[in-house]
Amino acid sequence: MEGHSVYQPKSGVAKWFEDRLPIVGLVHASAVAYPVPRNLNYFWTFGGILTVMLVAQILTGVVLAMHYVPDSTLAFASVEKIMRDVNYGWLLRYMHANGASMFFIAVYIHMFRGLYYGSYQAPREVLWILGVLILLLMMATAFMGYVLPWGQMSFWGATVITNLFSAFPLVGPSIVTWLWGGFSVGDPTLNRFFALHYLLPFMIAGVVGLHIWALHHVGQNNPTGVEVKDIRKDTVPFTPYATLKDSFAMVCFFIFFAWFIFYLPNFLGHADNYTEANPLVTPAHIVPEWYFLPFYAILRAVPSKLGGVLLMFGAIAVLLFLPWLDGSKVRSANYRPIYRIFFFLLVADCIYLGWIGSKPAISPYVGLSQLAAAYYFLHFLVILPIVSRLETPKPLPASIADSVLANGSGPLPGQPGLAPLVGGSTHGQV
Repeated sequence: MEGHSVYQPKSGVAKWFEDRLPIVGLVHASAVAYPVPRNLNYFWTFGGILTVMLVAQILTGVVLAMHYVPDSTLAFASVEKIMRDVNYGWLLRYMHANGASMFFIAVYIHMFRGLYYGSYQAPREVLWILGVLILLLMMATAFMGYVLPWGQMSFWGATVITNLFSAFPLVGPSIVTWLWGGFSVGDPTLNRFFALHYLLPFMIAGVVGLHIWALHHVGQNNPTGVEVKDIRKDTVPFTPYATLKDSFAMVCFFIFFAWFIFYLPNFLGHADNYTEANPLVTPAHIVPEWYFLPFYAILRAVPSKLGGVLLMFGAIAVLLFLPWLDGSKVRSANYRPIYRIFFFLLVADCIYLGWIGSKPAISPYVGLSQLAAAYYFLHFLVILPIVSRLETPKPLPASIADSVLANGSGPLPGQPGLAPLVGGSTHGQV
């Protein structure tokens, strides 16, 4: 999409540099003049929040890596040393540990926003697929990071999860041996996970770059799901309209983040992980971090080990096919009343799966996890395809500008005698 303006260097030095490396022009086109739909609500700010969180996780992780020792006899003590002896080590560690949870809170909101507003539909299929790949890389990074403190839950979580790969015929045992670096979880495992945990965030950053590139190529979706028809009426420049809104949302989000860092730093962790790993003592109830609990519940929904693993990975893989499973010509659930009901049922089902995943694998929780897992797959593979093709949606607005005026958000920026609409928000949108 073309922007509202074109960058023009004002000095001779700037022009010389721009002719040889047009990086300033690229930043201007991407973060200043880039046109965004003028009806975006605050759910669209989580992309910027996630970008800042990724940078924060990388920076804190690099500093922590300078003091961490990936050795099974020293890892736990090195974490305690970071907390007690390194200047502001407690702050860096709490920022990094709680930052993982904040990252997943933001990414889940970001993904559910995409599901609600149909941001996966054409021409944004590749954009959506890249987002799912980022989720997979995040999950791998977070799992390996959870192992590094070498507490009881770290050790036994690594043992249980890596053992799952043994369910795959022929190659399974070889994968487990490679992950372990031997015949049990130990020093080689810790070194592998430390190296991969350090590397994967930079891979995530690379895929995020592709994600943003794809976004800028096809343009942003919006709460109406209607494409931009008149760039002057339907869009506003990214700066200052979107940047002001993103900045306010980031401040609110980081206040929430800071509340956990300073007042509840260990609330999202498991108590057993503050005890050093002991291969001879098995915790009464092995559970992953909270953001893995829905997938953990799906894993335990079937008695077959291989079936559970396939079902767990299938819960993520099904998202890759979402652009083709949804046959609706209308994107936004604001205009799809039947789909909107099933969307909120899906949200409730995912929360319910998370709750079940935190419970022991006994009756009645196993039966409940089977019902919840069944509904999860039914939503994507049966309900969504049928509803999207049979539902009669509400009439769409003729343009983004019309939807803004219809919702009483004020006049259009740039029209004679009319004041600009700061923030470009749509009041009354979900």
